[in-house]
Amino acid sequence: MEKRILDSQIKGVSTGTTILAATFDGGVVIGSDSRASMGGEYVSSKTINKVIQVHDRIFCCMAGSLADAQAVLKAAKFHLSFHSVQMESSPQVIAAASVLKELCYENKDELQAGFITAGWDKKKGPQIYVVSLGGMLIKQEVTIGGSGSTYIYGYVDAKYRPNMSREECLQFATNALALAMGRDNVSGGVAHLVVITESGAEHTVVPGDKLPKFHDD
Repeated sequence: MEKRILDSQIKGVSTGTTILAATFDGGVVIGSDSRASMGGEYVSSKTINKVIQVHDRIFCCMAGSLADAQAVLKAAKFHLSFHSVQMESSPQVIAAASVLKELCYENKDELQAGFITAGWDKKKGPQIYVVSLGGMLIKQEVTIGGSGSTYIYGYVDAKYRPNMSREECLQFATNALALAMGRDNVSGGVAHLVVITESGAEHTVVPGDKLPKFHDD
């Protein structure tokens, strides 16, 4: 029994997913696959939307324990809504990321979830922030996460360029998700992609059979 408990503690919670975000000239693209798994072995759902809107032009992707991530995002939405009422303006992207950071840090012993926060605001334009396990906050121009990310680091390093056009960045994100979903057995389903600019947010869903093919099945 003692060995079984120890093995469970070492294994932890599987982050069976692929999430990403990338900035382009005037905006940002954030996206994910849609497969949810239990322990990285059993596919419990093929239709989970992991790109969650927390405010008008701010979205988050989640990885790790789905229950933990959903609870944190629910609390973050409440904090941001209250913040926007107090300030009488839309919250900045860094404010959303900071709320997630505080929630993750204050509950680091109980939570097993990480987040990518992406959005656009009037002060700093398009931005991406990563909140990792334990509450570390990092700003990046492009980032990937989840189990599927291990398959696409080379692609991202080779193909991402700052100040890409909207179409180029959207194609880059679609290709990256397709490559990860094709190799990672706990990533799959459809690709959820959201383009966020000054004019608003546009959500696109790419079915699995419409994703680019890079190798034979």
